[in-house]
Amino acid sequence: MVRRNYRGVSNGMIPLMLVHAANEYRKLERKPPVTAALLAANTLIYLRPDFLYYIIPPIDQVWFNAYLILKHKDLKRFFLSAFYHLGESHLFFNMMSLLWKGIQLENLMGSAEFASMIAVLLGLSQGITLLLARSLVFFEYERAYYNEYAVGFSGVLFAMKVVLNSYSGPYTSFHGFMVPTKYAAWAELILIQLLVPGVSFLGHLGGILAGIVYLRLKASYTGPSPLTTMVKGLTSMLGRPLRSLLRIWRPSQQRVFGRGRTGGNGASMRGVWRCQGCTYDNSGWVTECEMCGAGCSDDGLSSLRGPSSDISLDEIRQRRIQRFGR
Repeated sequence: MVRRNYRGVSNGMIPLMLVHAANEYRKLERKPPVTAALLAANTLIYLRPDFLYYIIPPIDQVWFNAYLILKHKDLKRFFLSAFYHLGESHLFFNMMSLLWKGIQLENLMGSAEFASMIAVLLGLSQGITLLLARSLVFFEYERAYYNEYAVGFSGVLFAMKVVLNSYSGPYTSFHGFMVPTKYAAWAELILIQLLVPGVSFLGHLGGILAGIVYLRLKASYTGPSPLTTMVKGLTSMLGRPLRSLLRIWRPSQQRVFGRGRTGGNGASMRGVWRCQGCTYDNSGWVTECEMCGAGCSDDGLSSLRGPSSDISLDEIRQRRIQRFGR
């Protein structure tokens, strides 16, 4: 999450981000759909293409500002500010972090549980940040935090880092140093604040606390999460008509006539009958073999004209020459 006085640099990093993401997905056996959807949503909101220009509100209407959210009960600022970024570099680094964390967590948890976790972490991180900003008013920090403007997905990313660390061992590598895994997110919080003073300290802190709260809630709850069950039901409900449409609009494979197959028992296929004399596959629209001139009987098999059903190869060759000139 970045404060209002930060200015991202536009230097063509979005194509690089998309190429990197596509390359990572190409190498995966299972392509995590929720992570891809989050990447696409953040990128589209940043770009605001013409066909979405009047649907996606401008950034001035969605800044996360504790004062405005509480005064106007502005849920749009509360939820949408996480998906906005100030510049390509801001978007790039957040999306690279999302790609790395999202692929691991979604493959570990499954798409439905991962989607429900993102929804919970979004609400928790934004809510805790709001509470922190409001509570600091009592300590005379009103100007610094209560009126701060910020956007970005990094609060959710810090929460995801806490959750991901819960699947790791007791120690993890942090910029070349081995640190206890449970303190890795805190170390990153301090390091980022030192290197990039313009970022929102409260937004990142709220993300870490949101991750801790989520893990506590998950540990205390037995059985499947109600939100996960709802996501699975919604996915199943939306998936059925989509699969039906795909089956309807899937182009049927057309039989290409003109090259017969040898062998087989001569049984007819839908719209196709095979000549018993020359094994040529003919269209169901014709009643006479296009290769040797034999007629088609009612059972879909060919019947040769004449008293005998046997025909020599020389006679077939002569009929073909007479019919096609070769």
